[in-house]
Amino acid sequence: MARFIFITGGVVSSLGKGLMAASLAALLQARGFKVRIRKFDPYLNVDPGTMSPYQHGEVYVTDDGAETDLDLGHYERFTGVSARQADNITSGRIYRDIITKERRGDYLGATVQVIPHVTDAIKNFARAEIDDLDFVLCEIGGTVGDIESLPFIEALRQLRNELGRDQTCSIHVTLVPYVKAAGELKTKPTQHSVRELTSLGVQPDVLLCRCEHPLPDNERAKIAQFCNVRKEAVIPALDAQSIYSVPLQYHAEGLDAEVLRHFGIDSSLAPDLSRWDDIVDRFQYPEGEVNIGVVGKYVGLPDAYKSLNEALVHGGMAHRVKVNIRWIDAEVFEGDDSEIAARLEPLHGILVPGGFGVRGTEGKIASVRFARERKVPFFGICLGMQMACVEAARNTAGIEGAGSTEFGEPSEPVVGIITEWMSPEGLQQRGAESDLGGTMRLGAYEAKLAGNSHVSAIYGATTIWERHRHRYEVNGAYRERLEQGGLVFSGMSPDGLLPEIVERPDHPWFVGVQFHPELKSKPFDPHPLFAGFIGAALAQSRLV
Repeated sequence: MARFIFITGGVVSSLGKGLMAASLAALLQARGFKVRIRKFDPYLNVDPGTMSPYQHGEVYVTDDGAETDLDLGHYERFTGVSARQADNITSGRIYRDIITKERRGDYLGATVQVIPHVTDAIKNFARAEIDDLDFVLCEIGGTVGDIESLPFIEALRQLRNELGRDQTCSIHVTLVPYVKAAGELKTKPTQHSVRELTSLGVQPDVLLCRCEHPLPDNERAKIAQFCNVRKEAVIPALDAQSIYSVPLQYHAEGLDAEVLRHFGIDSSLAPDLSRWDDIVDRFQYPEGEVNIGVVGKYVGLPDAYKSLNEALVHGGMAHRVKVNIRWIDAEVFEGDDSEIAARLEPLHGILVPGGFGVRGTEGKIASVRFARERKVPFFGICLGMQMACVEAARNTAGIEGAGSTEFGEPSEPVVGIITEWMSPEGLQQRGAESDLGGTMRLGAYEAKLAGNSHVSAIYGATTIWERHRHRYEVNGAYRERLEQGGLVFSGMSPDGLLPEIVERPDHPWFVGVQFHPELKSKPFDPHPLFAGFIGAALAQSRLV
């Protein structure tokens, strides 16, 4: 029977609950347990698919096409367990489903209420598809005390009563701030946060205390006394040099041992952490470095490209090099050739990521041209591939007026909205006026690679499955003219209609992909495209 670990946060947001959940899951895995992590998001959006990256960070897409919270990316990267639709729920999705049932008459005239209908839906979500698991970790978004999270805390309370305390563990992530003027760590915010949680019927079993300075023994004892937990269950969580050292740090502080003790499980046998020792060693002791420019639209918020950032780091780990990422706003390149040269010449690789909307697109096209003409390794992802095709159409295929219908009505629509495609569920159809939410080509799709292509050599295969999130596609009608200009279509959908990958055989490393390979990269298993890109950048660094 699966055991449940509930993770809540208090005092302030952004304490790292998702990273903590991923790290604890990795530690339990290292002891031989099967785990899965789930995220409960209290906001009223059905999913984050229509939310601005500046509001919510990146949208993480699963194999089965769910648009989810970026924390699911942490879960996958740390555990290697593929996330799915059943691992992320929002208040919006719960209320939508309940109202749909009410309108249909499923409740047989009953008054529909938060308790029991909403809380039952939350509990059903937590308990779904867990038969083969040892532990289910459930992270509740937001901060204890938020109005939005109250139904989730109540569902947590009910689950603890229904399953029994020996089958559930409550971990509360809190803040112990350092007041510089007093020269002290202050435990009062943690005490108040635990009191708030306890007033809602949930007594935490373990406290993870984020702090900037070591937590003295007497302060741990004080927190334990006021918060009604064992002193050993007060776990200090200092800022780490790298997110990939967090599992080792939490293990050293006794987090996994304390959780197992709570469940009555013997923790004397040490976990196998060799994988994490190697990852941290590669990160902390690189044997070189490369400079990669990411020419994007949302560069002011690193979380907007969270998976991309981590995938580049993983590519560096594959070659034991440090990756210095230069975030460049694409708009600075629009109409200023001198700025392009000044920013891009010092780089060993140029990456143009995905995005939506017209802002910055001409700057991205200019970056592609620079990489093509100067023979700098180039990697285009989703919109980045589309801009590579527009650049090729304009500058090597002689197609004046080439553009994308996403940004207007070009005379030559090299990129256009996709209205039909085949999915595992059958033919999918969308119109230009469809709702924005959940109407894109989402999830894992198959692609066939040309046997003599660069990308087939990188993958070591001619059939791949990669995750998509886009509404527009490169127009296959322009394939012949683009290939005459040197841009080869080396990956296509199985029916041969949708371009998946383009490359330039006359270039050291020039690859554009319609999908998002960063979503499948892991520190212990770097994605081959990112490993290849960083390898090419490393070769470039030795030439300049």
